[in-house]
Amino acid sequence: MEKDIEKSMALILRGAVEIIEEGELRARLKKAIETDKPLRVKAGFDPTAPDLHLGHTVLIQKMKHFQELGHKVIFLIGDFTGLIGDPTGKSDTRPPLTPEQVQKNASTYKEQIFKILDPEKTEIAFNSHWMNQMHSMDMIRLCAKHTVARMLERDDFKKRFHAQRPIAIHEFIYPLIQGYDSVALQADVELGGTDQKFNLLVGRQLQKEYGQASQMVITMPLLEGLDGVNKMSKSLGNYIGITEAPKDMFGKLMSISDDLMFRYYELLSARSMPEITAMKTACQAGALHPKNVKMELAFELVARFHGQEQARAAREHFDAQFSKGELPVDMPEIRVTDDARTLFLPRFLKDMHLAASASEARRLIQQGAVSLNGEKVAQEELRVQAGEHILRVGKLKYLKIVAS
Repeated sequence: MEKDIEKSMALILRGAVEIIEEGELRARLKKAIETDKPLRVKAGFDPTAPDLHLGHTVLIQKMKHFQELGHKVIFLIGDFTGLIGDPTGKSDTRPPLTPEQVQKNASTYKEQIFKILDPEKTEIAFNSHWMNQMHSMDMIRLCAKHTVARMLERDDFKKRFHAQRPIAIHEFIYPLIQGYDSVALQADVELGGTDQKFNLLVGRQLQKEYGQASQMVITMPLLEGLDGVNKMSKSLGNYIGITEAPKDMFGKLMSISDDLMFRYYELLSARSMPEITAMKTACQAGALHPKNVKMELAFELVARFHGQEQARAAREHFDAQFSKGELPVDMPEIRVTDDARTLFLPRFLKDMHLAASASEARRLIQQGAVSLNGEKVAQEELRVQAGEHILRVGKLKYLKIVAS
């Protein structure tokens, strides 16, 4: 276990938005060193989708930091809470998953997290293990430890209440169960995104109610996606999945802005902060080209999830395709006849899998990310002439249109 508290705190604070309470965490670290008893660090993930993206790995990378410091990390899979549906940030009640969906997604999570975490130093827990043993009276006693007024302090609940949008009773239970997970696991520290702060604090309160020392809470930022504005999300189509093909992952990482690149470095890279600061300073001084620094980041992350050989191949593919101006040899092709040569791009891009949705397609057009034969497309309706055309979406996606 790392004995230097200041060194530990520097790594723990890296990228963190807030620590509640920092003084308590320092005291708990000191006690862990004196007693040679590592802290128990928990982060929970509901298996709501089969694959993780880089946004999810911000918390997992922070768990890795605690592992490097010699502490115990617990990757909690919310197979029970996944059946309820996390209401955080939602304007409507979220449809619950089926047990089959939860189990399928949970199994892929277990496979994916060990691309970052040390499996021998990681405890995998499922909250169904203790929640399935709860009787109805136990649940009532748990509910009695929190008030409706406190629940309505939560921003999304407050907004829905004032907008007279429905809030189902089971949504109030979700934060209580997440909080009870900390009781069941006797967590010393819980990690979560900034949008999870309320739920994390419920865990702190419930531990006190159950006679335990209250956990420290560390909130991490929500990683911006490829658009540099919205948090990374599959529904917005701005995500980088950790199981994506190496060349796709590499290309997507190369498409982020120079400013966002250093945020990715801080939150996702294994490089030290002094190294990252030095690179940023060199870029600002013109001593380093941002593209080369970005390629280092892309190589590191692709290698993490796919291995060094695949990362080298992805880098070579990117260099050949984008740096030398070559078109991809495996570019898909579609043929359109005279009566179908007028394309309504939002629907066309969605149907051709060039955009996740029609709304994303509209955003791409507005951002100037769609071009035909090298010319930006500004209108949603496009008439193509007879012949061959290259439609490009963003920096990565191409489609050959053969019009007759």
